[in-house]
Amino acid sequence: MLNLPPPPPSFRGLDPSLPVRIYHRHLPHWRQDGASYFVTFRLGDALPQEKLSYLQRLRDEWERAHPPPRTEQAWEEHTRDIVRRSEAWLDEGYGECYFREQRHAEHLEEALTHFQDVRYFVSCHVVMPNHCHAVLRPFAGWELEDILKGMKGVVARRVNLAAGISGSIWQEESYDRIVRDEEHLWRIIQYIGRNPRLAGLPRTAWRRWIHPEWEELGWRFVDEAI
Repeated sequence: MLNLPPPPPSFRGLDPSLPVRIYHRHLPHWRQDGASYFVTFRLGDALPQEKLSYLQRLRDEWERAHPPPRTEQAWEEHTRDIVRRSEAWLDEGYGECYFREQRHAEHLEEALTHFQDVRYFVSCHVVMPNHCHAVLRPFAGWELEDILKGMKGVVARRVNLAAGISGSIWQEESYDRIVRDEEHLWRIIQYIGRNPRLAGLPRTAWRRWIHPEWEELGWRFVDEAI
């Protein structure tokens, strides 16, 4: 058991007494009103076609081995495997990697906190060259999908304008997971914080942030422990 700092403000983990809504696309998505989420969204070319084809084969094999009805645990185990493989490939730096450039990374950072304390609360994030991780809690009346769609739309327009290109730059579906509790939150924060170092990136190729109120309570990136 970790010796954790006092509970951070604006965080709420999974509440077992409240209902959870589940829907599926390529990945399952769990929703609970008021909960905080760990989210990952990536550029559309961040995984090459051979990697995407491999993931699809894994999905097809899993579906044959797990005919309906499928349990929540089975879905979660499958999702964890897919995400683990995907994130290792993301760190290899495939694609255009627009956010390696400071101007594009700043657009994404601005979009992440544009509606802070109005539509949602973002507690921390890291902007990598071809993807982003964040911890975010939507406020009442705002769905996570709509929040992410708005962020990604603004950034796409700005990147297109600056780079002289057109069209979508993002993978449409994002990965998200409800943060279970404070120990889970701590582990996610440290994962976010050490992602650039594990990917072997120079300091100029990434940007990360954690809310100052959280830092004051001890919820910070612990680099010396990596």
